[in-house]
Amino acid sequence: MQKRILVVDDDAMNLRRTSLILEKHYEVLLVKSGEEALDKLKHESIDLILLDIAMPGMNGIQTFKRLKEDDVEIPVIFLTASGDEDDVMTAIRLGAANYLKKPFMPKELLERVAKEFEKK
Repeated sequence: MQKRILVVDDDAMNLRRTSLILEKHYEVLLVKSGEEALDKLKHESIDLILLDIAMPGMNGIQTFKRLKEDDVEIPVIFLTASGDEDDVMTAIRLGAANYLKKPFMPKELLERVAKEFEKK
């Protein structure tokens, strides 16, 4: 059975690009907001979440905090375009598995995802 990855990003181009990179190896589900991600997790079995930090409405950090409050035990790799160290440090401090700065190379994304699945 293929591993399932939920990609959360408000930018349609980023969603498409990430999906194209991952879909040869994994089942990929795409959502455009933190709210959609939380709803999707109620109905789907997910093995890994790729979560954009900067999104309108509920940002990635807020979404991650909600996951923790709901005792969701799914590894999260944050995606960030800003590279803002405060955001990255907050994510790591909260328990994020890893982070990746956008734009990322396809090989780098695949390596981070594979590394996370090796931990299980």
